[in-house]
Amino acid sequence: MNPYRDRRYVFGVAIILVGLVFIGRLFQIQILDKSYAQYALSNAQSVSVIYPARGLIFDRTGEIMVYNQAAYDVMVVPLLLEPFDTTELCRILSISRQSVIEKLRSARSYSYRVPSIFMKQLDYEHASLLQEKLYQYPGFYVQTRTLRKYTRPIAPHALGYVGEVDQQVLDNDPYYQLGDYIGVSGIEKAYENYLRGRKGKEVFLKDVHNQTIESYQEGRYDVPVEVGKNLTITLDSDLQEYGEELMKPYVGSIVALEPATGEVLALVSAPSYPPDLLVGRNLSRRFGELVADTLKPLFNRALMAQYPPGSTFKTLMALIGLQEQVISVSTSFHCYYGFYAGGIHTACHLHDSPLNLIEAVQNSCNTYFINVLKHILQDAKYENPAAAYDNWRRHLLSFGFTRPLGIELTNELKGNIPGSDYFNNLYGTGRWNYLTIRSLAIGQGELLITPVQMANLAATIANRGYYIKPHLVKKIEGVDLIDPEYTERHYTTIDSVNYLPVVDGMDLVVNGGKGSTARNAKVPGIVVCGKTGTAENPHGNDHSIFIAFAPKEDPKIAIAVYVENQGFGATYAAPIASLMIEKYLTGEVKRTWYEQWVMQKITSE
Repeated sequence: MNPYRDRRYVFGVAIILVGLVFIGRLFQIQILDKSYAQYALSNAQSVSVIYPARGLIFDRTGEIMVYNQAAYDVMVVPLLLEPFDTTELCRILSISRQSVIEKLRSARSYSYRVPSIFMKQLDYEHASLLQEKLYQYPGFYVQTRTLRKYTRPIAPHALGYVGEVDQQVLDNDPYYQLGDYIGVSGIEKAYENYLRGRKGKEVFLKDVHNQTIESYQEGRYDVPVEVGKNLTITLDSDLQEYGEELMKPYVGSIVALEPATGEVLALVSAPSYPPDLLVGRNLSRRFGELVADTLKPLFNRALMAQYPPGSTFKTLMALIGLQEQVISVSTSFHCYYGFYAGGIHTACHLHDSPLNLIEAVQNSCNTYFINVLKHILQDAKYENPAAAYDNWRRHLLSFGFTRPLGIELTNELKGNIPGSDYFNNLYGTGRWNYLTIRSLAIGQGELLITPVQMANLAATIANRGYYIKPHLVKKIEGVDLIDPEYTERHYTTIDSVNYLPVVDGMDLVVNGGKGSTARNAKVPGIVVCGKTGTAENPHGNDHSIFIAFAPKEDPKIAIAVYVENQGFGATYAAPIASLMIEKYLTGEVKRTWYEQWVMQKITSE
């Protein structure tokens, strides 16, 4: 037996096995594993992402508010890097050698194959200089982007701003990649899917010098870019700018609505900041400075501040009293400088007595509306004050006070009107009555309402019983209808007929004689209906409040003004509302002397 014959078989089998291993490995590399093919392609191809221009934003009159300006990001693919002149690159980009090292380290830690931002938002001069010498830097390329620009330095809280995506966005939405931009707040965030458009892609062949030669396969794999859709928003730029000017010396807010549509005409939060402050490479630093500012300019007081409504709430007391038929228009109560019950006293200012309902609204009588609350909670239709209270609260809920109204902005807060359980827990079941909670009748106590909700109250009264959700977008390019929820009427539980005497009372607040609390809110030739409020503030001086609408018939504007720590509503909030109404309805403020007096008065105090 030849021992070498067996060895030949063994070697033959071994060679076959090794061959199979090589064949299998080649099959895996060439057929199954796409990374090598991708690497080869990446050396021969250049894939350029085309970022769409973000949609423009116009105001209700067609004036452009937000547009785009070109900026340039330097991108890097670490896998394609070759040795390069670091000193020259530092000179072109005006950065340090250490910065280059750190940026490349960061890019490699993210991905060797996926492009990442090496340097963002380069100006045209530096980008052009780099483009000329880009062949010296394989692995680098310049990506065109756009930055937001503003025609006026107004409405930052409504417009919002655009920033880089964070990890949470990257994890939840495959559309975005590291370094992409997204709407972070305001309209920019709420309508991101419309404004952003859709990214395109172009594939090119490259030569050995990393220069583009031609389109790959005649553009077969290209994806066309879709430009973002333009938005027309409901703000009136002139009115918004005027409101921000009036509020410069204040801390507070103005919200103005069109009653018939719910469209927001002005959304002012003071103090404010110019929207272009949060644009560009210094966004993070500037944002930090705004956060650290003790006056909280980032805080949107129009939607997020919660205040007692003060005497403006008396309009609601009148409406519920009429609806529950515990009072009528002719019902009158005496007031002797306040409300008295045993040892309990709630003060009131000097005015004629007795007063009927319309006169009580005109004179803002505390005693009258505490008596209204008394009659509501002692109504024989209900078995106890708690049941009557919950019915009273049911009416208030129909005005939308205990939930966000639903404006598109994500930071809107709700108000607070506690249920009877709150008082049962606080005082004990059956151990409280109208005297215990009498402060609610005059808009104090546990009541909290936001400025946008107060403006919505004014709009509801102007409409005699319904409101449409406040909203900021009027038209989206290429979209036939806005969201139906911003056209639906929300009716309150108060019959429309019961609004009429309240409207007459609000007319007298501004246009009446003796006892009227806001005669300084008159606008020549326009019947303004309003109600003053002074909200107690445990942390300092009282807040000045005024709500109004105009004209009385077929109202075009409803408004709420809050001025923090400035006392009576008639002193500060009412004049500002009056000037805003005149500006919007007439197009100009003819009472320049009054405007100057208001500003001088504010400045001097």
